[in-house]
Parts: sequence; C-alpha cells; structure tokens
Amino acid sequence: MKKSIAFIITFLIFTYSSGQTKYGNPEVDLIQIQKDYSSWWTYQIKNIMLSRDFVALDTLSREISKETFLDQLVNGSYIPIRLKSQDSICYYKLFKIEPNSDTSIKATINQEAFDAFKNFKMENTPFPKFSFKDLNENLVSNETMKGKIVVIKCWYIHCAACIKEFPDVNQLVEKYKNREDVLFVSLAEDTPEQLKVFLKRKPLSYSVIPNMKIYMNEILQLNAFPTHFIINKDGLIAKVVNNYKSLEVALEEESKL
Repeated sequence: MKKSIAFIITFLIFTYSSGQTKYGNPEVDLIQIQKDYSSWWTYQIKNIMLSRDFVALDTLSREISKETFLDQLVNGSYIPIRLKSQDSICYYKLFKIEPNSDTSIKATINQEAFDAFKNFKMENTPFPKFSFKDLNENLVSNETMKGKIVVIKCWYIHCAACIKEFPDVNQLVEKYKNREDVLFVSLAEDTPEQLKVFLKRKPLSYSVIPNMKIYMNEILQLNAFPTHFIINKDGLIAKVVNNYKSLEVALEEESKL
C-alpha cells in the first residue's frame, strides 16, 4: 500500500514538473528543426504567430504572461514551439536554442519577437487622433470610425511585401462586404498622383489615404511595413500585426466579439 502511494506521488510530481500531460508535447522535433536556418524558418513561418492570443509557457511548462514570454524571446536564447493540444487553445512553450544551431536563428527570433513585443504594447491603447481625406475626398477620422471595427493597412508603393498581399487583403474585404460594422482603410506614404497611377495597375479594395509618411513615422512610430492595425468599436487598438495570415486570424477573432 505504501509503495502504491509513493508511486502515485512520484507520478504526480513528474507530471507537474514536465507539464506534458496537461499541455501536450512539442509538435516538432526540436533538434531537427534547428539543423539549419531553412528548416527552422519553414516551421516558424507556418506555425508560430506571436501576434495571436496564446497560453505562454516557460521552459518548465509554467504559465507566464505573454509580455514575459516575448521579453524572453527578445533578450534570451529561446525558440518558441507550439505544443500538441487536445483542446482548441494554442500553447507556445520556450525551449533553449541548441548551442550548435545557426546563429541566424537566434538573431531572427530576437528581431521577430522585438517587433511582436512593440506591437503587443500598443494593444488596448486608443488609436491616435486621426482626421484625413481619402483619394475620393471622403473624410476618415476617429469620429467617422466610431462604433466600427476598423482594419488599417500601412504601406507604400515601393514596399514589395505590401503589394504582394494585395490579392489576399482584397479577398478579406470581399469576405466582410456584408458587415456594415467593419471598415477597411489604408494609409500610404505616397502622393495622390502616384497612388492613382499605381492603383490602376494594382487595385486595392481599401479606402486609400495619401501623404501619410509623417503620420506613420512620427505618430504611429512604425518601423516595419506592411503593418496592420485592428481597431475595436471603442476606438482601442485590438491587434497590430505585420502579415496577412496574422491579420486574417485576428480579424476573425475580433469580428466575433
């Protein structure tokens, strides 16, 4: 009897310390994906979305805040891995980067996490004062956007990544065309004349506001393009993301609220 009790206690301690029973195992082989930069990046780009809502775990499978998780990725030598889960919740766990892995992996993780951390800090803050006219002379402001979910794309003509996602974001506009409470606005650095010529070749279904370089650089303090904001109906920033995949997921979540 005493042996049985001892075994149960030992099992529970092991389970608690490993966290595997509760949260699941890593969905990939940690050694294999760190063999080279390409292997890691293929996994990262398809499976890790630092902008999304997730349960953050440290190396001992203890729950930590998202802020702490991102800070560890920015300043430490960790790799984020998604865990297999029996529920619909997304779990990301920190693992130590292998000592012999490509140094570019750590450098890229640090930079990706830095951008994600900066974006995260903007969440739940008011979107800065805003009142401009689009290419069709329609006024777009905090007041006209009040009570709406607003998707804002920040871009410029010579940003290849910004233009590449045009077909995807146009499909997103089409998907929500019957939602009167969802607006799509874009801020562009370029002049009205430049934009009108460019958009004839590369149509964008968003409302386009020109001459926004100073506003984006000085007020929004952006250092990466494209950047997408999702503003909730209270005028607060719900999400800030830097790619279409993250935008699609974030908007789906926000539009359900």
